[in-house]
Amino acid sequence: MFEDFIEKLKNEAFLTLETTPKHSPVFTPVLDRIEELGLDKMVDGFSVTDSPLAKMKYSSLFATLKLQERFKKPTLATISMRDKNKIALQSGILGANEFDVRAILALTGDSASASDQPKTKGVFEGNSTMLLDMVKCFNGGIDYAGKALDEKPKKIYAFAVANAYAKNPKNLQKKMKLKLEHGATAIITQPIYSLENAKLLLEMFEVAKEESGRRDNPQLIFGYFPITKLRTAQFLSAHVPGVHVPKSFTNALFEAKKISDEEQEKIGFELSVNLFNDIYTLHPKMHIMAANNFGLVKRILDAKK
Repeated sequence: MFEDFIEKLKNEAFLTLETTPKHSPVFTPVLDRIEELGLDKMVDGFSVTDSPLAKMKYSSLFATLKLQERFKKPTLATISMRDKNKIALQSGILGANEFDVRAILALTGDSASASDQPKTKGVFEGNSTMLLDMVKCFNGGIDYAGKALDEKPKKIYAFAVANAYAKNPKNLQKKMKLKLEHGATAIITQPIYSLENAKLLLEMFEVAKEESGRRDNPQLIFGYFPITKLRTAQFLSAHVPGVHVPKSFTNALFEAKKISDEEQEKIGFELSVNLFNDIYTLHPKMHIMAANNFGLVKRILDAKK
């Protein structure tokens, strides 16, 4: 399953969908909604977030397992450095491997200071490159301390993330290079909102790939988050690092909202569909994020060219 998934990523069009577990002991309703809309037939795989913004949610590893069992499609299990030390991180990845959870999305993680749990402390024994190194060690049959494992795990594929925008693009390129040097199979960007931004990222990635010396064809995957409301555009611009929503996008939503909420949603949907089509035509490797608004995702995919 994973070998075909990675082969498709490297050679064909590729589309994944992010899911976010709830503040609940059950993940099944999220799966039911995906199946009800038929989204499992429209994507190549999924990802599961790991308590984003330090808000406690259902385990990303268990959610990944349920997604794969239900839909028989590979899922990226997001793992953050925020909540676990080296022992717990490695233990979780090793245990999940036996259940065929074999794709890891490595994150440093949001600050624990924003947590909804009292007096939470971040662990942060390293950043996401340490997670990438752990995966490299496991694929070599050893743990992070260099000790041989009793049995070599099934191959694990590590994915990384990158900002979509930076005032100094060279810094972003350097970070891409670093994650490629630490073994990332692919890098998923934050959401992109212009074709020009997408073209620049592709150029930077190609340079980073060449400078990293990688010859196994790592890939860039564009993040995509549809916007149908002005407040969403403003939030992303103001509070999410590495995301840039152009003035033309926000101005169009602002003018539409003055007419009605319905007009705002209509214009936002049209802009989002056009954006998807432009990016997909340029580089058909995308990761859809929509905060579990799967109805909107279905409409976008139905409307795409």
